[in-house]
Amino acid sequence: MKTPPVPLARQPAGWFVTGTDTEVGKTFVACALLHALRNAGRRALAMKPVAAGFDENGRNDDVERLLAASSQTAPRALVNPYGFAAAIAPHIAAAEEGRSIELAPIIAAFEQLQTMAEVVLVEGVGGFCVPLGRHCDTADLAAALQLPLILVVGMRLGCINHALLTQQAIAARGLTLAGWVANRIDPAMARFPENLAALQTRLAAPLLGVVEHATTPEQAALSLQLPDRAH
Repeated sequence: MKTPPVPLARQPAGWFVTGTDTEVGKTFVACALLHALRNAGRRALAMKPVAAGFDENGRNDDVERLLAASSQTAPRALVNPYGFAAAIAPHIAAAEEGRSIELAPIIAAFEQLQTMAEVVLVEGVGGFCVPLGRHCDTADLAAALQLPLILVVGMRLGCINHALLTQQAIAARGLTLAGWVANRIDPAMARFPENLAALQTRLAAPLLGVVEHATTPEQAALSLQLPDRAH
């Protein structure tokens, strides 16, 4: 049986950033959104509840980038409650280290971060349904946090199918897709305008912006719009 969601103490303000797959630019887009929030005068933090792949100094690139882009300072233990050494699927990494990923500590960390900023972005791991353990996955985490989602679509061959399946999975959990970002991870993608138009027609959420290849999060922030409200 899946672990039931733990109720939040108060209504959250923020978004859950998920992706159509791994390596589609979730962290990059989350950092761009943090800069967009800062440009809008909002105090914002981000958390990466589960991260895999740490260097000899105990640092994970995604976590460090989110810390640097946030407009507020927060303890690493809250930003990243679960970190694993090997850069592999989190449920496998956890099993190899003799640990288990539980939702309650993540929710507790999220609630503490809420007291430090107006908006908290939560970046998932991999795609929307990546397992976190035998009985829960990242979709369960998004549901427990009660956050609307921003979907990062890695623009490459096959992205339409991945995006539509993710949209269906989000709807099946009773969650809200607040918007999506087209991230041009393959700058040579054939028929990019046609693929973008197909996604705009089929995804039931606004396109928040197109992130061009070889740009910076600060630059990308200028091409992104924020969803209408944080929740």
